[in-house]
Amino acid sequence: MLCTARRPDVGPGPYPRSMDLFDTAGIADHGTPATSPGAPLAVRMRPASIDEVAGQGHLLGPGSPLRRLVDPADPGSRRAAPGSVILWGPPGTGKTTLAYVVAATSGRRFVELSAVTAGVKDVRAVVEDARRRLASSGEETVLFVDEVHRFSKSQQDALLPSVENRWVTLVAATTENPSFSVNSPLLSRSLLLTLQPLSTDDVRRLVDRALVDQRGLAGEVALDDGAAEHLLRLAGGDARKALTILEAAAGAVLTDAAADDDHRPPARIDLPAVERAIDVAAVRYDKDGDQHYDVISAFIKSIRGSDVDASLHYLARMISAGEDPRFIARRIIISAAEDVGLADPSALQTAVAAAQAVALIGMPEARIVLAEAVVHLATAPKSNAAYLGIDAALADVRAGGAGPVPTHLRDAHYPGAKSVGHGQGYQYAHDAPHAVAPQAYLPENLGSARYYTPSDRGFERSVGERLVRVREILSRARRGQ
Repeated sequence: MLCTARRPDVGPGPYPRSMDLFDTAGIADHGTPATSPGAPLAVRMRPASIDEVAGQGHLLGPGSPLRRLVDPADPGSRRAAPGSVILWGPPGTGKTTLAYVVAATSGRRFVELSAVTAGVKDVRAVVEDARRRLASSGEETVLFVDEVHRFSKSQQDALLPSVENRWVTLVAATTENPSFSVNSPLLSRSLLLTLQPLSTDDVRRLVDRALVDQRGLAGEVALDDGAAEHLLRLAGGDARKALTILEAAAGAVLTDAAADDDHRPPARIDLPAVERAIDVAAVRYDKDGDQHYDVISAFIKSIRGSDVDASLHYLARMISAGEDPRFIARRIIISAAEDVGLADPSALQTAVAAAQAVALIGMPEARIVLAEAVVHLATAPKSNAAYLGIDAALADVRAGGAGPVPTHLRDAHYPGAKSVGHGQGYQYAHDAPHAVAPQAYLPENLGSARYYTPSDRGFERSVGERLVRVREILSRARRGQ
């Protein structure tokens, strides 16, 4: 179990030169301040102020709960700030960072508990120490509980008195839905804030800052564009992962540079250096260039050709390269309509459901949804009859074949319509045998046109068999029978 107490107001930046340790059973000290040169790059680069936080603009605007928590200059704002906050979001979106910033910029003491190893005794010890400090010296404590969803009911209950009485400012982080993983009493006493995944631009700004900042790599390395793109794809919106990859690659090139007597700084991190450092080959895929169009073309043609293995291969290439899963889902919907069609009407239902699921859950789980849709489409019987049918009909319309609507089909509901013959002679289809009335529906100049020719594959085979009988009944009207 890790529990560290710090005075954020000691030393430069948010991380002090000294540790404020308290002698409490069951509480272990990190032993090394977070600003030591040996700390991971992701730790050293935690923002020194709320303005350095990447993304989460919806939570950091003026007057927002987090702004009120970190504003030490406004006592009224401090009183109006929430006493307990639960931060819910994907890994690497800044939950721990926000907790550090709250403590660092507001002058509060910072204590961290890991829900993985802390017990009820540890929770009570931390709370009692915070209550004692508050009573004796007025010193406030920010208690950060990482992975609070791992706390048992009794451990979460142990936090309730401190939240209720504001002995601590609780900042809890979770990647699980708090509605299911946090006890109702604690949830009702806390303000739930949802963090959004970081955009590629957000993560790129953090990487660029780490390259030049004195807390980070201090200009000792430079990052090539190709290497940066690969790094950002691998990070997948996770800031911590991006900085960890950058640190590994920087370590590799700096080691090489130290052995090169002719080297002049900065050392360059190129694409092979990133691949070598983390043992993950880059997918040659330019989302704005030929590779983008070539791969998506091969993907669609593989589905159309019923090669399920090739279809999954190209899907994997797009996912690995960081292609927008919503773009992939849209292409799958088009393929379901264009290539599968009525040979398997459920394919379009699967494709639309997949697109909705992708929007709801995001990556990486959305890869499973996309794969299921791709397998369905690739293994389904194929027909482009509906696609060819609408194009043929459009060609006639554009060529001037849009003749007058037959009089018996025209709207007869408005006053005077029947006096000019609208609706006269119309036969209600449901009153006819098989619900097919022998009457003309196409304009007279297109009376014998055929646009839809069903295939003999899948569900469309039965459609074709029925359509032969339907068209025979309808043709009687044209023959005057």
